[in-house]
Amino acid sequence: MFTKINSAATLGLECEPIIVETDISPTFQGFQIIGLPDMAIQEAKERIRTVWRNSGLQFPNGHRILVNLAPADVRKEGSAFDLPIAVGMFTAKEGLENNLSDCLFIGELALDGSLRHTTGILPLAIHAKDRGYKKIFVPAVNAREASLIKEIEVYPVKTFQQMIAHLLKNELIIKQEPQPLTDLFVIREIEMDMAFVKGQEFAKRALEVAASGAHNILLNGPPGSGKTLLARSLPSILPRMTEEEAIEVTKIYSVAGLLPHDQPLITERPFRSPHHSASAVSLVGGGKFPKPGEISLAHRGVLFMDEFTEFPRIVLENLRQPLEDGFVTIARVQSTISYPARFTLVASQNPCPCGYATDPDKRCICSPMQVANYQKKVSGPMLDRIDLHVEVPRVEFEKLSKDSLAESSAKIRARVEEARSRQTVRFKNCSAKTNSEMKNKEIKEFCKLDDSSLDLLRQAVQHMHLSARSYHRILKLARTIADLSKSDNILQVHVAEALQYRAKVD
Repeated sequence: MFTKINSAATLGLECEPIIVETDISPTFQGFQIIGLPDMAIQEAKERIRTVWRNSGLQFPNGHRILVNLAPADVRKEGSAFDLPIAVGMFTAKEGLENNLSDCLFIGELALDGSLRHTTGILPLAIHAKDRGYKKIFVPAVNAREASLIKEIEVYPVKTFQQMIAHLLKNELIIKQEPQPLTDLFVIREIEMDMAFVKGQEFAKRALEVAASGAHNILLNGPPGSGKTLLARSLPSILPRMTEEEAIEVTKIYSVAGLLPHDQPLITERPFRSPHHSASAVSLVGGGKFPKPGEISLAHRGVLFMDEFTEFPRIVLENLRQPLEDGFVTIARVQSTISYPARFTLVASQNPCPCGYATDPDKRCICSPMQVANYQKKVSGPMLDRIDLHVEVPRVEFEKLSKDSLAESSAKIRARVEEARSRQTVRFKNCSAKTNSEMKNKEIKEFCKLDDSSLDLLRQAVQHMHLSARSYHRILKLARTIADLSKSDNILQVHVAEALQYRAKVD
């Protein structure tokens, strides 16, 4: 008998519909899977044989079993086709007439018949909804993840025997009750609070501005001045993620196989901190079958690059296009895949090899040539894409020894969220979500200057030799500072503050 079972393959964050066609005929013995399967799919033949035996079923030996994964010109990979292949074989062998055209099947089988955790379930559930399927059968451990999509019925399958009972007797598998997204947004205790950062008021102000508009920031200063502590405290003042942002981030982690089994939804903004020995592929993504890199895993969160100048220059240059566009496109022979990469870059570096070129108290032992070569490790175009350049000086003993706490992250976050809410209203009819994402059209509409502000900016462009990119980034930064000041218009004082964050590099 011939049957068709619906499944899907993940290609990046998108899904391609796959029809599992199964034909069992008494011509001659054999079991073949065709349709450009990879080794994991070819190995499904042995897994399914063992599952049938351990499930108390009689495998159709002496028959020709042909499984075709259509369309045949799309490369398939992974073990998620185990369940649809097994269901197709069972319905073909038993001659069942069940109407499964509105169902989608995904899952990897263990040898005892249980279903293992499978990656990419959330994008597959979204695909099922978009394609008009009414039901999706997934491993029980993935059911909560699939249940985030409310418009489709999710059937958590624990074992293949349970799947057979449903097909034979039409016994309903207990349907997973969708858990409201709001129930998953648990407020967790802040580990790195700004209240414990002694001094560094200027740097903390810069981080507040960066958090409010999702601007990139570079912290420069001697060793031990608190650059890493400041960077790791940034997530504590970022606004909480919206449901839309949480779904975006969860899709990436689901495809990458990094979604915790007990956490169906990523509710906290990611904080990724790759080591400076990381390769370009690990940073931007790639591989034979392209997977998300660190910049995509940091989507809607923070990418912290400590010891910025220690990263190979060729690795840093790979960040230039994602920083500008908010996504990365990975081109391979098999396919071209795009991943979102709208992150806030936080970089920290020492001013020279010994680290004390800007320290007024400790003498630098580096020659001018060494300092110049060290700073040239980061290219001008890369620095031009960073909005805030902040000097982080050594903290004085009097401030370190104070018992009183500084302003807490909760208070700063409240101001940041208020500034972000102004941006949400402003960009309700635009593709941009934050000030840093504004294109030329939005800049022209929302970043208008009065005569005094325009005159100040004109002088700055002439004396500081600012590029066109720097000019637009200053406007976007001034817009964010105005939002923090609850001002509808960009004033001269906002432009002046924005300019001081560029002075050290231009």
